[in-house]
Amino acid sequence: MSLKRLYAPVFIEHGTRRLHLAGVTAHPTAQWTVQQARNLTMASGCRMDSLRFLIRDRDSKYTDAFDAVFKADGMEVLPSPPRAPRANAICERAVGTLRREVLDRILIYIEAHAQAVLTKYIRHYNRHRPHQSRQQLPQTAPNHPPRPPSSTSRPTGSDDGPSSAA
Repeated sequence: MSLKRLYAPVFIEHGTRRLHLAGVTAHPTAQWTVQQARNLTMASGCRMDSLRFLIRDRDSKYTDAFDAVFKADGMEVLPSPPRAPRANAICERAVGTLRREVLDRILIYIEAHAQAVLTKYIRHYNRHRPHQSRQQLPQTAPNHPPRPPSSTSRPTGSDDGPSSAA
């Protein structure tokens, strides 16, 4: 067995912090990234209509054909400035989370194993993991946390609903 580097492009929706895994490969090419972009847009379907921008790095694998996939859905593609990791800080933080919480803890053997592990973790990340930007709520939770049950009991026979103090 020889160790090799695997590549797994991820996309994150800035508003909801929802992560999407595009795929895993040991040999990313421009054609592969274009196909992953097509797969993402087809899988996301109507949710793509609400997205306005794609912020991406300046890797040579992201060609005009890659950008055209997103432009066809009405998105504006914005390459990040050179040597400016803070320009896409939300995605950089998500990638750091993937590394710390998953990839630093599991020895990945093959591409299929990486795909399975990352898919499972991203499902957890999107459905259950609390997010600081969302008041410790996961993406699937409503925007406001449910009200905690009141410690005082309501007097018997009071069906007037909630009241406010003056």
